[in-house]
Parts: sequence; C-alpha cells; structure tokens
Amino acid sequence: MLDLSQILQNGFPEFSAAGLFFLFFFGTFLSEDGACLLAGTAAATGRMSFALALSACFLGIFVGDILLYGAGRMFGRRTFENKLVKRFVPDRTITSASEWLTKHGAAAVFLSRFVSGLRLPTYLLAGALRTDFGKFVLYFLLASAIWTPILVGSTAFSQAFLFPDNTLLGFIAIVIVVRTAIKYSSWKNRRLLVGRIKRMAHWEFWPLQVFYAPVVLYVFWLAIRHRSLTAFTAVNPTIPASGFKGESKDDIYKQLKSSEDATEFLLRHTLLNGTLSPPEKLRQASQFIDENGLQFPLVLKPDRGERGMGVRIIRSSESLEAELSASDSDLILQENAAGREISIFYYRYPHEKRGSIYSITEKHLPSLIGDGRSTLEELILSHPRAVCLAAKYFEQNEAALANVYGTGEEIKLTEIGTHSRGAIFLDGGWLKTNALEKKIDEICRGFDGFFFGRFDIRTSSFEELKRGERFKIIELNGVTSESTNIYDPQYTLFDAYRILFRQWSIAFEIGAANCRLGVRQTSVLRLARLALGARAAETTCV
Repeated sequence: MLDLSQILQNGFPEFSAAGLFFLFFFGTFLSEDGACLLAGTAAATGRMSFALALSACFLGIFVGDILLYGAGRMFGRRTFENKLVKRFVPDRTITSASEWLTKHGAAAVFLSRFVSGLRLPTYLLAGALRTDFGKFVLYFLLASAIWTPILVGSTAFSQAFLFPDNTLLGFIAIVIVVRTAIKYSSWKNRRLLVGRIKRMAHWEFWPLQVFYAPVVLYVFWLAIRHRSLTAFTAVNPTIPASGFKGESKDDIYKQLKSSEDATEFLLRHTLLNGTLSPPEKLRQASQFIDENGLQFPLVLKPDRGERGMGVRIIRSSESLEAELSASDSDLILQENAAGREISIFYYRYPHEKRGSIYSITEKHLPSLIGDGRSTLEELILSHPRAVCLAAKYFEQNEAALANVYGTGEEIKLTEIGTHSRGAIFLDGGWLKTNALEKKIDEICRGFDGFFFGRFDIRTSSFEELKRGERFKIIELNGVTSESTNIYDPQYTLFDAYRILFRQWSIAFEIGAANCRLGVRQTSVLRLARLALGARAAETTCV
C-alpha cells in the first residue's frame, strides 16, 4: 500500500488514466476539494492529461449537485431530520438557506459554491422546496464550470511551476491555502477571526491564566513578605478557606441571615440536594415556590460555582423540571431580583470598628438593536464589541440566532451579570455614599467572622441604593473575589494590576492580623486540593 508521499510523487502508478478518472469522479462525492487537489497534482506530474483530470472532477461535482437536489426533492424536509445531516447542518443554517434561496435563485447556487458551509443545505433545500429543476440544473452546470477549473487548474499550475521538485510540499501548501480561502470565504468566519484578533489585542478578554500570571507572582511576593504562603486564607475565619474555592453558597446565605441588618436585603432561596431523585427535587422546588408565593422567572445555579458557570434563568415549570433532571449537583433555587446589577467590594481590618467599600462595579447587560433585515447572529457578528464574545452570545441565544428583529427592537444578549458571560462592567465609584457604606458595614459586622469579599446586588433605583435602601443581595463571595471595576474601558492594564495588587495586599494584611488573633490558616496541601476541585471543608477557625 502506497503512502501519501508515494501517491503524490508517483501519481497512483497502479492506476491507468481511466482508473484515475473514475477515482477522482467518485472521489468528489466524498470530498470535492480533496479530489480536485489530487487531480491537479496528477495532471502536474504527468500521470494523466489536464483535460481528463478536469473532466473527472467537473462531472463528479455536477452529478453530485444533481444527486443532492434529487435527495431533497425525493425526501423533502425529512432529509434534514436525519441525524447525520443534523450533525453537520444545524437548524439555523437551514432556516438561513431557506430564506436566501427563496429570495435569490441563481445567486444562491453560485454563492453556495464559493462560500464554505452553504452548498449542502442550499442544494438539499432547492430540491425540498421543489424549485424549477431545469433552471437549477443550468445553475449547477455553470457554477461547476467556473469552480472546478479554478481549483484543479491552480493546483496543477502550482505543482508544475512553484513546487516542481517537491510534490508533497506543494500539495500540503495548496491544501492549506485552499482550506484557508474556503473557510474565510464565509463572512461569518471572517468576523469570528476579527473577534479572535480583538480578544488578543484587548487584555479584558485575555484567558485568565494569561491575565492573572502577574497577580500570582505578586501573591507569592506577598507570601514572602508576610512569611506565610496562605495567610490570606485567614481573612474570613467562618468561611472555609475564607472563600478561596468550593465554598457553599447556601452556607454563606445562612450565615448572612445571622446578621439582623441583612434580613430585609436577602433573596429567598432553597438548597436542592443533588443526591435526590429528579421527582423529589422538583417536589421540593415546587413546595418552595408555593410557600413563598414566588413566580417565574427564578434563578437556578450550582451551590458551589464561580464566574457565573451553570447559572440559569428559569421561566417555566417545564424548564425547571428539565434542568433538575439534567443535574446531579447540589443546586440553589433563588428568587429572581429585578433591576440593575452592581458589585460592592468590602473590607474591614479586625482592629477597626468600621469597614470600607473598596470598589463598586456597575454592570450592564448588553443588548443589540434590530434593523429589520439582519438576523441576531449577523447583529452579533457586526457589532464591534459583541463580536469579541460571539461564542458566548451564540451559546446563550442559540434558539434565536436566526430571528430577524424589527427596526428599533431591543434584544438582550445575556441575563447574567457576569463578565465571563458577556456582561459589561463599568466603575461605579459614583454610587459610593456614606449611607451605602454604613449599611454594607452593618450587614458585614453582623456576619461574625467576615472581613473581606464582594457582594453582587440588584437594585431598582440607584438613588435608593445610594441611600442604603431597598437593594437585594444575590450572593456574597470571599477571598478570591475580584474587584471587577478593573474591566471598565477607562482603565489600562497597568491600572487593573494596580487595583488587584492593592486588593491582595489588603487580603494578606487582614489575614495576618487574624492569624495574630489565633485564626488558623488553611494548609498549602488543602489549598492545592481546593484548587484542583475538592470541596471546601468546614470552618478552620479556632
């Protein structure tokens, strides 16, 4: 059996020219591009004439187009219900192709030939919609007559004149060029590439491992300075590992309830144990909803989670049942708070009677405005910022991506106030008042053993918030909370590190002060286990 290098260098010596003709003809049914590239290589190496190589690919592509049309016509919409077809052709692609094909006939065929990912759904749909067979045969013929000579001819030319001494190298280079050209013939793929480039250029979108590398180094420097690698884990004695990772949200809610000043600001919630059967979880959830007179939407989230992972807005009992059935983890079902979302970062030194607000972040849930022509997917890809997080927005709006919204109609891209889910963060320092700081401090001093962390809050009125009134606490995070105002576009990368470095300095200072009062630190081994996904232990304070 010949390997690829032998095939490219020797041109299928075991096949006659007629054998190669049928090989490339039927090869187009499996991969048009691959068959055309190999046919061009065979012509360049003299194993068959260029005319014969071109004819084999042209006829194979033309016949394949007609067969796709015939399959669509014979089996109609059932074709798209086939599991194999659905795997490569999502519903939104079918919808887009249908609208495109209805409006444009010939243009659809020609563009689908040259644009990656459109040929299969377009040709099947042409048959399924029972378009004029004669016209589409002519379209197929003309499109194939233009496309095939370009691909076969460019391959033959490149192999003969650019890579005459190394056919294998030439083949690899041509494959890369052709694949790249086909991939980025799609406007969607070009916009996704723009998004990737923008993410690399703007530190706000950098991977956490990259962005936090200097912070980790600074934490090690603080550890040397304080002569303790884990002093910061004593910052909140009554929260396991001070809220480093894996702490229970339910436990923190319960401890917040111990603060009388927090009662009116807490959202109702219940813990649904992951070991329960789905029917029992649903029964407990329904009982919680009925007893508290709640209505949908509600919030469902992991009891032990971070950065908005797994948070869902539940809008119906059917959705609730489906989510509970799909999960075997402990879940929090929580009342949904309306209004604007903000974060408040608080700290207090053990020897001080009153704490301080370190930062406030104003969260914006991004939205786009319809134009009466573009689908939601197109609106996302066209927007200069949304394109950077296109994958996140696609995931959260999968069912609506093919929808066309009316001119001026607003479409929310996310309902979760988390930066990793696409929310926009701005510095909310203008919201800080003595009244708000006093109220947050009262809540925190009523939570025995809490000195450092971030509240996520909803408020219906910024004026009421500034007066320290009528806000709701979504959750409270511990020592690894982030001062999220750093993501405001006004801040440079240097500014972001300055804010985070100061935040961690405070954490070590409070932790060291608590250690001097007798609070035990979390061991390095336990911290490593938590970082690798172990659950937080019970309190480590003395």
